[in-house]
Amino acid sequence: MDPKNHHRLNLWPSARRCLKRLTSIVLAAGCLPGFLNWKATPVWSQEIVRHPVLAGTWYPAEARDLRSTIEGYLQQARLHEIVPFDADLLGIVAPHAGLMYSGPVAAYAYRMVQERPVDAVVVLAPSHRVAFTGVSVFRNGPFATPLGQVPLHTELIESILNKCPDVHDYPPAHTTEHAVEIQLPFLQVVLPVFRLVPLVFGHPSWDTCERLAQTLRDLSTSFRFLVVASTDLSHYHTDEEARRIDARVLERLRHMEAREIWQELRSGVCEACGAAPLLTLLLYAQKMGAKEVSLLRYATSADVTGEKSRVVGYAAAAVWHDAAQQAQSPVQNLSTPSPPALRAEEKAMLMALARETLEAKIFGTNPPNIDLSTLPPALQEPCGAFVTLKRRGQLRGCIGQIEARWPLAVTVARMAVAAAFHDPRLPSMTPDEWKDVEPEISVLSPLARLRDASQLRVGTHGLYLRKETQAGLLLPQVPLEQGWDAETFLRQTCRKAGLPPEAWKDPAAEIFVFTAEVIHEK
Repeated sequence: MDPKNHHRLNLWPSARRCLKRLTSIVLAAGCLPGFLNWKATPVWSQEIVRHPVLAGTWYPAEARDLRSTIEGYLQQARLHEIVPFDADLLGIVAPHAGLMYSGPVAAYAYRMVQERPVDAVVVLAPSHRVAFTGVSVFRNGPFATPLGQVPLHTELIESILNKCPDVHDYPPAHTTEHAVEIQLPFLQVVLPVFRLVPLVFGHPSWDTCERLAQTLRDLSTSFRFLVVASTDLSHYHTDEEARRIDARVLERLRHMEAREIWQELRSGVCEACGAAPLLTLLLYAQKMGAKEVSLLRYATSADVTGEKSRVVGYAAAAVWHDAAQQAQSPVQNLSTPSPPALRAEEKAMLMALARETLEAKIFGTNPPNIDLSTLPPALQEPCGAFVTLKRRGQLRGCIGQIEARWPLAVTVARMAVAAAFHDPRLPSMTPDEWKDVEPEISVLSPLARLRDASQLRVGTHGLYLRKETQAGLLLPQVPLEQGWDAETFLRQTCRKAGLPPEAWKDPAAEIFVFTAEVIHEK
């Protein structure tokens, strides 16, 4: 197996068949409904979809196979003692080769992302096929993969275009570029909800990277986003030589020596096809006050193929703030309890319980018997939870229990039925609807009082607001789905409570935050 063709290999059994019909693949649009009583506004209004060009060759074309492959790589990646638990993640470095080659390495970077939901992901990628100057952003519509569609963060894209003169809209740069697309399935698995900002570099200068980094720094006060630098390292050396070359750039990377990396890449001392994305991430991180990078994993294609004569190098890294160094930040000072840590099998048990209980209620059969003595301890502990039901992308019911009154398993079973039959906004569910229902379970942490609105973290916190006899709650995923900032989140929670939008400023209003473990059906 010749590693020089590692980007073009027919990696999966059905690849030839998939490739023949690649241009005719049409993926169903993903809907992002809110939990309010009014119809959600679409995140993007254009109908142009950037369809996948790698499905069936660089990664599996079938959603189930693709998700299973990525989840397998994520399970094998172990990080717990490498990066501080309370790290504030600014960005990651991830490779962009075929999934079977670079996926095991990329998984280490995306394991970091799993614990840190964000509103937007800015993917910085090099152009491999189209020559142009500056940086191109795609803003015509969502990106599709076998796992569904990824909407664009149009507000952040327009802000970047307005602030950075080097960024322009040049769609041909994105038509066949793989360095953005290969990142999306990982992001779709680790982030149930996010919006994309795809930036592809043509022939940028140091000044281009500097200006874009400053733009991202300026916008970080208004938007919560993660930066992904998409790059491979050395190409087509022996395994021994590749490791020597890559060790040099990785040492520079670890110490955030952006200028030195730029000079050595230009002189040929080291190699990275995504040099500009890598430098832009480092410059952005420096402007944010970060001091070092954590190297999570390094490997070459020889680790997969065994062929050491011509290899490609891959690295995964994370750029982060030490929370202790940012104690002055009010966001860091808010201590929010966490929901129970559930294993994959425990999440599957809860989803099956919700499904079986709901099915029994709809069709009038006996519900499953919940024998707590046979369940894992985490499902026996009292815990609050919400169950959301969607049908064909539209909200079909959402009811939950905030307080930890019952064992988690019991809470989920009861809320599944309540969402289908007792949501006052919607009629009771009928048997004809059952086959299209998609449950979502949100396991809640205890509530924490929010006394300073600047501590609210969109993408992490849910909100519960009450004033006298009126109260409203919105789950953490709602502002991400709707593209809200913190103040809009507060205003909409007031609306949910039947209060004026500015009621959150009233001293008589009590505001609480919580976090949630969101479980989706696979």
